[in-house]
Amino acid sequence: MLKPRIAVLVSGGGTNLQSLIDAQSCSRLSSGEIALVIASKSGAFALERAKTAQIETETVDRAAFSSQTAFEERLLAVLVAHQIDLIVLAGFMHILSAAFVTRYPERIVNVHPSLIPAYCGKGFYGIKVHEAVLAAGESETGATVHMVNEVPDGGRIILQQSVPVFQSDTSKTLQRRVMEQAEWILLPRAVEQLCADLIAQEKSGASMRQQNLFELLKNNPYPGRGIVLGLTPDGKKAALAYFIMGRSAGSRSRAFVKNGDDIGIHMLDGGKTADTSLILYTPLRKLRSAVVVTNGDQTDTICAALANGGTFETALRTRTFEPDAPHFTPRISGMLDFSDGFSYKLSILKAGDEVGKTTLRQTFDVEPLAGAGHFIHTYQTDGAVLPSFSGEPVAVAILNDFAAFAQGLWGALNPENKVSLYVRYTDLTTSQYEDRIFNQYAQYATKGEPA
Repeated sequence: MLKPRIAVLVSGGGTNLQSLIDAQSCSRLSSGEIALVIASKSGAFALERAKTAQIETETVDRAAFSSQTAFEERLLAVLVAHQIDLIVLAGFMHILSAAFVTRYPERIVNVHPSLIPAYCGKGFYGIKVHEAVLAAGESETGATVHMVNEVPDGGRIILQQSVPVFQSDTSKTLQRRVMEQAEWILLPRAVEQLCADLIAQEKSGASMRQQNLFELLKNNPYPGRGIVLGLTPDGKKAALAYFIMGRSAGSRSRAFVKNGDDIGIHMLDGGKTADTSLILYTPLRKLRSAVVVTNGDQTDTICAALANGGTFETALRTRTFEPDAPHFTPRISGMLDFSDGFSYKLSILKAGDEVGKTTLRQTFDVEPLAGAGHFIHTYQTDGAVLPSFSGEPVAVAILNDFAAFAQGLWGALNPENKVSLYVRYTDLTTSQYEDRIFNQYAQYATKGEPA
């Protein structure tokens, strides 16, 4: 597919539809095309919004059908006739049956005006959600974009954004704030992400299906430290992300800081640990034609080798896994190479036996594919003895939207264990980059960034 064809299903005024139209007009939604707007109610103002934007419209009036089955049969016929790839529920006031949803697995997305799992499911829709939030005396609410399955509001979460609740709020003022500060921002980002995923999956073929990186992280309470390298769907930018997590007080008392084009780690005030050698290092260094990122002081080893005419691989042959028995944390490393076009490498050094006497060294040299990336991390998951990552780097989808990718990653990391995240997109034509740091502790977060 050149661009996934999107159908937006509406029932009322269409403010969320308008956010999608606006995003498309300024290229924030560029990987997909809004091909159709379907209203479940005659005279819905959302249809006027669509016509103004020169988008085709259809009305499948629920009131005109005697049963849910008949209504959904007609709805399905319209979708098929317009060759729709992705369905967006934007203020669509009807619950779709399991039979309908299974026709579009992982292809139906909804925006809900609360932080799921709070205030969701049957009976919670529209202004009723905000009334319930106020009645409960909540100090925070928000919005969630999620996939649709057979359970109302039960599909996997894609993006969430919190919004404050004020004592002076009415249900209408709160509804407006949630729309402006969450729904209208998240929905276009999520739709762009999903369309980019669909394009990447088709380009890669069945032998290399990209997984959803955010979903992988949400389902893993402790991946440890992780590196993501890849190429945006438009083929224009090299993507890099590095995160650290921590279970001990020492590991958690850290923050990423910028030092020119490089990234360092600082110990926070009050952080105490007997040995800082394994937790304080330079994760990222920028060279003339490369960017090196690692989970330890092997960053310096690799950069020194490259400066002296050596290679990524030969530098890592001099290193081993971390001496932190019984875990024997793997050393993971990555390099964006701009010396001859663009390519990237990933490496893992881990214990080859249970007592740490041998080292298993693996290096992966990747030819970039637009929309695809690879993810490697230190631990499979949490445990008394942390199990090392196994297998090859995981193929994942990369987004064009830098902000959506960065915020999606930070939001997907386990809130109890995440410490810091760094994300960088480098333009392959100009070599200029856009980057962002997220730190768990507000006093160390970059000005204007969420803690």
